[in-house]
Amino acid sequence: MHSLFAFMLPGGTGPSSDPNQLDLLDGRRVRVSPVEPQDADAERDFVGALSLTSRYRRFHFGLRELTPEQSRAMTEIDQHHHVAFVARPSAEPHAPIVADARYVLRADSADAEFAIAIADGWQGAGLGRALLAHLLAHARGQGVRRLSGDVLWSNPAMLALARSMGARLLRNPGDATSVRVEFELEGPAMQAEAEQQRLAPAHHLTP
Repeated sequence: MHSLFAFMLPGGTGPSSDPNQLDLLDGRRVRVSPVEPQDADAERDFVGALSLTSRYRRFHFGLRELTPEQSRAMTEIDQHHHVAFVARPSAEPHAPIVADARYVLRADSADAEFAIAIADGWQGAGLGRALLAHLLAHARGQGVRRLSGDVLWSNPAMLALARSMGARLLRNPGDATSVRVEFELEGPAMQAEAEQQRLAPAHHLTP
């Protein structure tokens, strides 16, 4: 898809567990944190290591790797208009990034565009669902009204995930290759969905 705070993720192992830690379906564990400027090289390595399919699904064109300028643009952000989180398999600062989730507010609007990318070897274990749930909760807490993104028709797993989490799937005018995914973040129905996602245990997360 192209479209300095702690937070609680599903999957903690008890009151003493790291609140930024997530236990995945396959038994692996990741730690999620806001992206920082010093993550520029790790972000570039992460994108470059994606398969051609995963990279195309994220950027919607034949990107081979991020330029230094692009990687800085993805990491030197204000965490307000542009919010981003990365997942790593350990708390070590130099551990590789295995997932990236972000949203960007539209100018003069309460709407935002979101995007998620998961390293190929980490797909299918509930990480995408957990990160999307966190983006939705964070955006709602920041007063975002609608979170939207474009998903390729060739990415059925993401379409199914979005639908299962309450998104509307709309035709994308002028682009027959993608679907417009929209999450409405206002109203009691979405609040109930958010609470359900917040309480979901890690071993119930799919895909």
